[in-house]
Amino acid sequence: MKKNKVVAIFMTLLVICVMVGGVFVMSGRHSVAVLDPMGLLKEGNERFVEMKLTHPNQSAARREAVASGGQKPFATVLACSDSRVPVELIFDRGIGDIFVIRVAGNVAMNPDVIGSAEYAVEHLDTPLIVVLGHTECGAVKAVISEHPLEGSLRAIQMQIEPVAVQVKKEYPDMKGDELTTAVVKANVLQVKQNLLASSHEIESLVAEGKLSIATAVYDIRTGMVEWMD
Repeated sequence: MKKNKVVAIFMTLLVICVMVGGVFVMSGRHSVAVLDPMGLLKEGNERFVEMKLTHPNQSAARREAVASGGQKPFATVLACSDSRVPVELIFDRGIGDIFVIRVAGNVAMNPDVIGSAEYAVEHLDTPLIVVLGHTECGAVKAVISEHPLEGSLRAIQMQIEPVAVQVKKEYPDMKGDELTTAVVKANVLQVKQNLLASSHEIESLVAEGKLSIATAVYDIRTGMVEWMD
C-alpha cells in the first residue's frame, strides 16, 4: 500500500514537471535532456494562435532559478529582428526556455550569428535549432525591389539576393506578397544549409544525431507558424 502511494506521488510530480516546462535535468550530452522540444514549440504556437496562453516559466521563482542555476534552453531560434516577431510570445514560452538569435532577414553568414548558434548547441546543449522567417519581411522586400541599400544593410541584402534570383527564375510570374513569401521560405531553407556549411561543430552534431535543424515561417497576421520540414 505504501509502495503504491509513493509511486502515485512520483507520477504526479512527473506530470507536473512536463506541464510546467517540458524540460528534465538529467545526465545527457552534458547536463540536459529535453522532452520533445519541437512539440513544445508547436503546442505553444497553437496556444498563441488561439489566445489560450499559459505563460509558462514566467514567475519570480523561475527568474531566480535560472539566475542561480544557469540557463538550460530547450531550443535555439534564429529569427528576424522584426519587432512583429516576438519569439518567446509566439511560442508561449518563458524565461530560459529559448535561446534567441535575432538579425535582419534571419541570415547566417557572419561569425557573430554562427558563433552564437555554436554557443547554444555546444555549451547550452540545445538539441534543436529553428531558422524562423516571417511573412512580409522588410529585408526580403528590399531584395526583391532590386534597389541597393546603403551602409551595412547592403551586406544583409547581398546574402538574400541569390535566393530571390533563384525564386524569380523558377516562378517568373509571381508578384507581390506571394513572391515575398516564396523568397522567405526559400531563404530559411538556404540559411539552414549555410549553418551546416559554415560550422563544423553544428554539422558534426547533426551528423551524430545530437542536433536537429528545423525551418519555419511565422505569419505576422494570423500568428501561425508554418513548419517547412
